[in-house]
Formats: sequence, C-alpha cells, structure tokens
Amino acid sequence: MKVVVIGGGPAGMMAAIAASQNGDKVILIEKMKSLGRKLLITGKGRCNITSSLPIEDFIKNTPGNGKFLYSSYKRYTNNDIIKFLKEEGLEVKEERGNRIFPITDKSQDVLNSFVRRLKKNKVEIHYEEKAEEILCDDKVAIGVKTNKEKIFADKIILATGGKSYPLTGSTGDGYNIAKKLGHSITKINPSLVPLEIYEKNICKELQGLSLKNVSIKIIDDDNGKNIYEDFGEMLFTHYGVSGPIILSSSAHLVRYKNIEEKYKNKKIRLVIDFKPALSEQKLEARILRDFEEIKNKQYKNSLDKLLPQKLIPVIIEKSKIKASKKVNEITKIERRMLVNEIKNFNIHIKKSRPIDEAIITSGGINIKEINPKTMSSKLIKNLYFAGEIIDVDGYTGGFNLQIAYSTGYVAGLS
Repeated sequence: MKVVVIGGGPAGMMAAIAASQNGDKVILIEKMKSLGRKLLITGKGRCNITSSLPIEDFIKNTPGNGKFLYSSYKRYTNNDIIKFLKEEGLEVKEERGNRIFPITDKSQDVLNSFVRRLKKNKVEIHYEEKAEEILCDDKVAIGVKTNKEKIFADKIILATGGKSYPLTGSTGDGYNIAKKLGHSITKINPSLVPLEIYEKNICKELQGLSLKNVSIKIIDDDNGKNIYEDFGEMLFTHYGVSGPIILSSSAHLVRYKNIEEKYKNKKIRLVIDFKPALSEQKLEARILRDFEEIKNKQYKNSLDKLLPQKLIPVIIEKSKIKASKKVNEITKIERRMLVNEIKNFNIHIKKSRPIDEAIITSGGINIKEINPKTMSSKLIKNLYFAGEIIDVDGYTGGFNLQIAYSTGYVAGLS
C-alpha cells in the first residue's frame, strides 16, 4: 500500500513511522526546509515530551474534546513514546508537575530520534513541497496535488497542524484542504496563550516578574462563578500575564460562554494568591513577627523578607496603607488589608493575545466527522487526520504532544 502523509510535525512524523511499520511505502510531504519546526520550540527549546500521569488522567487534562481521544490515548500511551525514544538512544527525566523532558534538555535530540526512525523505516521525505489539495474520485481520496506534482496513493493522512506559531509552518493550510472535501471547521481560537489585562500600571511595574508556587482563580463577576483554579508558575509581561498556569487557564477560557463579551465588560477577574501555603491567619502571624523585628522602620521598607522586591510597591499601593507610616503604627485593620492584598490580588482580563503567539490552536476539523477509533474521515474514504488540525487541545504539560503522537500512530496504523 502507498501512503502519503501531509505535514512533518510530531503527528505527521509519528503517522509516517506507524504506517511504515506495516511495510507500506510512505511519502512524507513537508512544506518547510526541515521537519518538526514547532517541536523544536516546545518547552522553551527543551521539549516537554509528555506527562507521567496515568493515561486515564490525560482526558481530564484535555479540555478540548478529550473524550474523543479515549481510543487514541489507549493505543499509544505516554509509556510508548518514552519507550520509542529509549529505543533511539534518548533517555528522559521527570520534572515538577509530572513533566517529562529529554535527559539532555534539548528538543533537537527528540527530533533527531524521529528523523532517525523515519530513515530506518525508509520513509521518503519531500521537503519544500506544499500540498494544495487532496484528489478524490467519488468521495474516495486517491492522491495529493502539490505545488510540484501529483502523487497518487491508497491512503492520505492530513497532519498539517493548526494556526499557531505560523513561522514554524503552522498556517492553517489543512483547514482549506479539508473544507474543499466537505469537512466543517469549528471556530479557530488561540489556546495556551498569554492574557492581556486592563491594569496597565501593574504591567508597567511588574513586567518581568516571574513567580513560583502561586495559586490563581479566574472568576466570572456576572455570576460569581469560579471558572478555573491552578497552582504553579506565572509571570507578568508588558501587556499582562503569562507562564504555565496562565496558559492552561486560557485553554479553559476559550470555551467559556460569551467570553469575548465578558472580557469587553471587564467581568473576568484573575485573583492571585502570592502565599497559598499560608492561611490568612498564618500569614498575619508571620507579618506580625516580621513587623516586631523592624517596628521603627517605614512600612515601605518592611516587606523585603515576605515578597519579591518588584511586587512590594504594588502591594503597598493596593493595600492603601501610607508608605511612610511606621510599622508600629499600622493598625490591625490595615494589617488585614495587607493580608487580603497578598492572598487576593485582583486584576481583570482584557483578552487573549493573538493566535500567532499561541502555543496551540483551539478548534479545527469537527470531531463528529472523524472516526475516533481510526482517525479516518467519515466523509471521504481513505482519508485520515492527525494532530492539531483536529478540534482537540489540552493544557500545558506535554498533553498536546501526546495528542500528536497518539492520533498520528492510530492514523498511520489504521
């Protein structure tokens, strides 16, 4: 059998590897000069390969149609990708938050493992060749027309990715190819993307501040609903907030009802707890101890042991306690105001950053038109899909790469 895979990202490479294991003749078409461009920038260039969580928990961490992936996750697990890399000579390690990275901390080594296996399996790779349409005969896929040639095949796998990070080749080409065949595309939105906030003065003061071990809540002020909670790392930027827990929150927010309208009306509130390990009572006791040591100092010079330097002026201003006030003059009510600001720091989300800055795309080919057990099209025979082009997406932590491997493997073997 002859198989053509369109797209040389992790899903496409895995699909080509899986198909070639059957002894099929496999051609991999990639429009860029090299494979896996997006893979190279994942995990800040270190590649967060997958998660060590039990595979059953992957669905919980895939807010975008996770249940659709049940069969794929079961057929190709996180242990399978780790085993694959070990077979290619690459060991892995586990870091905080169940994240799995290559022992070398280089995404290039992960990519090299894929490329080596493609060569071993004699997959024919066509670089700098762009697929323009899938050729059909009476609702049966029979080949691919590219900017250079027509390639006829028994099976076509479309794995062109989403629209995020277009410089890596993810420009949404696959959506148009699928649309021409009658497939519907759900709304395309940025996911795992930084968020802009209304409070520009806070951005200016806190830009570059990176925080570990903080907790966040995102609240809908229209109904008081707690939309999302998380704990981990975040950072402030010149436009708002970013970092792992913020990116994961964006995957949740993108699906929230009337989110754009709520952003516009300043109804989505981000609440940060800078000291989640301490209850309000324990934090107040800690502040009292600190104040006792420096009772004659001014309030503005009293928080060095408690908070990062950059955060202190902002907390002082928000607590509404006069900066020049002596520590021993601060009242119990004022102290509680300070505790409240540290435990419930409120800012308002304005919008998501553009899709060009998103790690992944929310939306894609409608899952109702794909068989979840085989990744085959329900509309066109011999056509299959893999990876981010499908309307599925997960949180940060290796889940989106696992989606790529699992769907790619199933599409390649089916």
